[in-house]
Formats: sequence, C-alpha cells, structure tokens
Amino acid sequence: MERQGMGRWLLLPALALCAAWLATCESAPPPPSADGPRTHPIRVASNGWHTAIIVPAPALAATGLLPEAADFPGAAHLEFGWGDRVYYPAKDKTLGMTLAAALAPTPAVMHMAGLRAAPEGGGAGREVVALALTEAGFRRMAEALSATFERPAGVERAAPVSRGLYPGSRFYHARGTFHLLNTCNTWTARMLSSGGVSVSPSGVVTADGLMFRLRGLSHPAIEPE
Repeated sequence: MERQGMGRWLLLPALALCAAWLATCESAPPPPSADGPRTHPIRVASNGWHTAIIVPAPALAATGLLPEAADFPGAAHLEFGWGDRVYYPAKDKTLGMTLAAALAPTPAVMHMAGLRAAPEGGGAGREVVALALTEAGFRRMAEALSATFERPAGVERAAPVSRGLYPGSRFYHARGTFHLLNTCNTWTARMLSSGGVSVSPSGVVTADGLMFRLRGLSHPAIEPE
C-alpha cells in the first residue's frame, strides 16, 4: 500500500506475531514447474510494505485474458497490486482505516499501472526480484489476475473506479476480502504460485517475508520481453 503515513506502523507488531505463527503451519511450496522452459520474465516489486507484480504488456495481451489492459495503450509493462478498498487508495490514512483494514474482512481493489520500462530496485527502500515463468505458467497467472477483477454480470471489461497512485494508473473493484491473514502480499504469493513459482501463500503476511522467499528464486539475468 502506497503512502502509508504513521498508521501502518501500528500494525507492525501484530503483523510480526501473525507471520511468526503462520510460519509454524506453512505448507510445503509447490514443486518447480515441469511444463516447459521458463521464457516469460516477470518481476515482483516491494516498497517494504506492499508488493506488486509486473508483467510484459505484449505477453499479457497475447493471452487475450485481461481486457482491462486496453486501458493502458503503449505500456511496455503492466503492474498489478491488490489491497483494501478504502485504505489502499486513500491519500491520507487514518487510524480508523488502518484498524478496519487489518482486523475485519473488507472489500478489495486492484491497482493497475502502465509502465514504460521494467522497474529496477535499489532506491528509496524499493526492491525488485526478477522471476521467469513457463508459457503455461504465465497463462495460468494471467487467468488468476483476470479472475481477481470484479466484473458485473454480462460485462467483459471492468471500468476503473478511481485514479491510481501514479499518473495514469487506475483502481478497479476486485474480488476477495482483505484482512490481517489475507494481505496484499498474501495475494501476490497466491498469483505467483498459480504461475508455477515455488512459493506458498501460507504464512505470507508482510512484504519482507515474501521477498525473503523470492530472493532465492530470482533470475537476475533475464531481459524484458
């Protein structure tokens, strides 16, 4: 979640305890995918609190699975982040928003942004891990991303509900409920797992916890498509 303010720090002790407890019951991560070579580069970006998935826009368009991508013509990469419907888009976070997002299941939104270039880590607390999926794995993750969008019955393409966190980015209503045991980072792990990345969503609460698991799986030499 971007632009957190002081409210997010109130959650850190609870998040740490929750992550420690969940780690004791974590299931084994899925085995590496055996359905072909890993030719599709993707990235996972973290600002220390929130994680997002970045995929090459042409590869996603080729699947024909996510019509909302048409809202970002000319983008080389598309970024996806999931979070609480009230807290995530808010410019000024309040204590009430923080507690509501953490302690009770709340509706979700999808943040989607078009990027001109693949993001790099190493600045202002930002970390980027490069991964690679097989063609079949990329398609499965695209299906999972598409299924996260909340589309009214009979509507093939969701409409944006508000401006996003960056110039030109947008928020969309999303499926699922956000709470302390199902955070944006849990969602990111679930999407990656659907694509064949050997990371289990079980036990993932914080961005640091997820990035720790992904560092050993990174492919720093891959080039964007």
